[in-house]
Amino acid sequence: MVSDYPKITYRRHTFLSALAMGLAAIVITLIISCTVLIVYGMHFAGEKSEKLVALVEDAVQGMPVLQKSLPPFFADVLNDYRQPEYSAQLEITAKTGAPDQDGRLRTSVSVVNKGAEVVSLLSLRVVVLDSQGQILAESNEWAATPFAAEEDWPGPLMPGSHRYFTCSEHGAAAPSAGDLKTQIEITDVRLWSGRKDAPATDTAKPAETEKSAPAAPAPAAGV
Repeated sequence: MVSDYPKITYRRHTFLSALAMGLAAIVITLIISCTVLIVYGMHFAGEKSEKLVALVEDAVQGMPVLQKSLPPFFADVLNDYRQPEYSAQLEITAKTGAPDQDGRLRTSVSVVNKGAEVVSLLSLRVVVLDSQGQILAESNEWAATPFAAEEDWPGPLMPGSHRYFTCSEHGAAAPSAGDLKTQIEITDVRLWSGRKDAPATDTAKPAETEKSAPAAPAPAAGV
């Protein structure tokens, strides 16, 4: 007599099938974990960016108050503005000599402030080229800084001042100094705007003495 019930066949998992199932479970877990981390990171970055923007806005709004509360020296350093058009008032020349024994190219730079403003910041990019236009050496130099400190901070450039400095960089060997060409690029110019609360230099004119009004005539005595 044939039974009507279906037969259930049990198959044992082999080592490879068990390994594949384990790897699949690990991969699914990693995907879920990474998704959770990415979502949390985006949320965390969003909160931090909003706080950073708010902090920058508060700092910008509080700059005038902060500048007034600083000592005069630091307040003067912050009291400048960018003025690219003032580059026309600056005469800059440069000359590079032949490489020395160590292969360093030494460039002498001269800057003349022909204008009537105080240059608080002047940054230059010095590029040395050969006769074929190939770059042999390049560097960024400070020709003027808000204040003087050490050799890399020469200080502001006063009106009519003539400033000299040298810079040296390792470069490819050149046949002679005559084959070298030095180009100077002005990358930033800032001028000192002066302290608004500085005392006036002109002496105040003495106030004119007010003329006294003529006295009214005394009333005539009665008869």
